Order: sequence, then structure tokens, then C-alpha cells
Amino acid sequence: MNKIIIKQAYIVNEGTITLADVLIVGERIEKISNHISNINATIINAEGLYLFPGVIDDQVHFREPGLTHKGTIYSEAKAAVAGGITSFMDMPNTIPNTLTQELLEEKYQMASKTSLANYSFFMGINQQNLEEALKTDTETVCGITDDGLYFNNDEGILANYPEFLEKLFSRTSTLVALHSEDDSIIKKNANEYRKIYEDNIPLSVHHLIRSEEACLTATKRVLEIAKKYDNRLHLFHISTASEANLFDNNTPVNKKRITAEACVHHLWFSNKDYEQLGAKIKWNPAIKTENDKNGLLEALLQNKIDIIATDHAPHTVQEKSGNYFKAMSGGPLVQHALLIMLELYHQQKISLEKIVEKMCHHVAEIYKIKERGYVREGYYADLVLLDLNQSHMVNQKNLLYACNWSPLENQTFKSKILKTFVNGHLVYDDGIFNETKTGLRLKFSKIR
Repeated sequence: MNKIIIKQAYIVNEGTITLADVLIVGERIEKISNHISNINATIINAEGLYLFPGVIDDQVHFREPGLTHKGTIYSEAKAAVAGGITSFMDMPNTIPNTLTQELLEEKYQMASKTSLANYSFFMGINQQNLEEALKTDTETVCGITDDGLYFNNDEGILANYPEFLEKLFSRTSTLVALHSEDDSIIKKNANEYRKIYEDNIPLSVHHLIRSEEACLTATKRVLEIAKKYDNRLHLFHISTASEANLFDNNTPVNKKRITAEACVHHLWFSNKDYEQLGAKIKWNPAIKTENDKNGLLEALLQNKIDIIATDHAPHTVQEKSGNYFKAMSGGPLVQHALLIMLELYHQQKISLEKIVEKMCHHVAEIYKIKERGYVREGYYADLVLLDLNQSHMVNQKNLLYACNWSPLENQTFKSKILKTFVNGHLVYDDGIFNETKTGLRLKFSKIR
């Protein structure tokens, strides 16, 4: 069986930084100790380097099946492992939408053949497939969601349908993850700006169209219903400081019935960046103000916001072009999400321990993922080795996304990801990939 010893790494795990060796045997961590010697093992000298648990990203759009001109499970998972993400959870807005158990299992079969990272796929939920969604196996599927799904061309997300949410929350024991914006407010705002600008609405007002009010109104509505049924609710990509203050920070994360996340783009960009980057940073929910950006980070530090995700959603350059209404929302982030958070560490805005808590530990706790998210003996060896003092610039040549662009091009990061292990397999080694093994399907505790 393959044995690897990572020697003298600074292990960032469970609120501490410890200098130690890690022995990997096969897929798992066998031993963590001050000194491990084994002449039959491959030795990796990690002096001066930091070892994190593999990042778990609970919100990606890897585009397969049906939208593979934007990205595939293979291409985007490859970018993810280069970015230190060892496990992902993918959204149901592929073509066809993942609205049956059969279509859901087809995605798992695709990933088992091509994904270099561990994987899970959300079951889609809309007003037509409630009975089908309720069949979802909580031990082998991360949850059910409406993210990216639409009932018709104008109205879509479940946050706008309180009667249906009542029906859903009264019946499901599955984790439900929702996108929370009020469509009627967004539509009213868009009409107001169309009167002023016609079709030439500037991107700089995107956060005023998909406004704080639109987010706050919908989130309050969803929270009220979820609390009534004590359901297991997770809210994706909270984008405003006012929403963040709605959440509880007194309950331990593994006991919370309602959890929330922030995405890296909402922590990195603000409305000041629209002028330079335009549609490249057009996301839904929109990137908001500097005050919101700072408020979200503060909410993370206070444990009102529980985890950090990417909402990785690649589009082609052409799809991100055109006027305000034509340019699609979303962008690629998995290769650089951890680097963004490490940059915030260098800016003394967040600790390494807190980054690991929010990108690894808490994701595992929220979804009750088995044997991942920590550097622990007996756990799967999903690990990331990084150098905090090796700077590099993002450019088109080193991008791995199939769409071949990034809103972070020409950004210099102070840190570099050197090696990524998935289930003990060194899949990424400073730019070189070993694709001889694929990732595994994530498993979960039944009760959530």
C-alpha cells in the first residue's frame, strides 16, 4: 500500500497550528506525530510550509451535462484541485435540470469517471417535483436546492413562493439549500433603471437593481418559515451585512438548524470594482458595497456566517459580453478561492485557523460529511500543502478553467498552492497532475 510522510509541516487544524509529521497510508491519514520515520515511505519535505485540510466547496456549477462549452466536471474539478479544493457539491441547473433521481444518479456516474476531486450533487427542487425530491437519500446526496432553477422565464427561486416553502419544510428531513432574492423588487428596480438608461444600463447599478432590499426581504421571509418547522435550512451566498445580522452566533455550528455562507467574490470585490471589471464581476446576488463586503467578513469572524464557498459558475467570454441584460451572471473561482482568503490573511483581516474553520471544518459539520474536513488520524487524506511566501500572478496561461478567463487576471497573490492530495493520492504537484485516480462520492450522516 502506498505510504507518504509529510515532514515537519505547520498543520492548521481545529483552531491550532502545530509543527508535525503526517503519515498517509493508502487513502487515509494513519498517524500525526512530532516525528515519524518509515524507510518504506515517500518523504515530502514540508519545512516552512503549511498543511490544510482539503477545502470543501458546497456551491459550484460545473456545467455538465448540457452546458459543456462553459466547462465540464473534468475541467473544473481539475482547476479546483489546483486551487486546494478537494471536494465539491454541484448545482442542478445543468441541461436537463437535475429534477429526477435518475438524472441525479447519471451525474454521479459521470463524476466517477472524470472528477479528480471528491464530489456530491444536489437534487433540484421546483414546484412540480416535490414528491421526487423527497425521495432523496440523505446518506449519499448533499441536499436539495432550487439554485439556478426557474419555474418560468420571469419568476423562479423558491424564496418567492412562501406557500410552496410551507409545504416543503413541513415534509422534508433533507437539508434544503436556497438562493434568496425577491424577484418582484428586482423587476421593479430594473424597470426604473430601464426608464433612465433604456437598454444601456451600466453594470455599476447591478447592486442597486438586485438590491439590499431584494435580498433582505426574501431572506427574512425564508427564515420565518424555516424557523416555524425547525427545518434544516442552508442559505447560499449571503451578500449583504444586513442579512448577515439575521443569523444566530450563539449555537455551535453542528447544532444549528439554519446556516449561511458567504462567497469569496462578495468578500473580495465591491461595487467600486464594477467600473474596471464590468460584467466580469456580475453575479447574482450582486456584489454590493464596501460596507457589505466588510460586514460579511465581520459576520464570518463572529460566526453569524458559517462557511465560505465559491458559487463557481463559468461562462464563455462571449456570454459575459453585451449589454446589462445580455451579459450572463456568474464567473469562475475555484482555482483561486483559497488564494483570495490567504490574501485576506496577509492583509491581517482573518487568521489561518479561521480560514480552515470556514472552508473545511464547518462545511463538513453543516453537511455532516463523513471523515473529511479535518487533519485527523483515520480520516481521508484530503490535504493541501502551501507556501505563504511564494508569490505568483494570475494570467491566462496559468488558468485551468475551460472558459479561459478570470476576474482575477493580473492579480498577484502572495501565497502559492504547491500540492493537493485527494484520498491520499497526490493529484496536483506544483503544476503537474497525476490523473491515475478519480475522487470519491461524498458520504453523509443520515440525520441532518
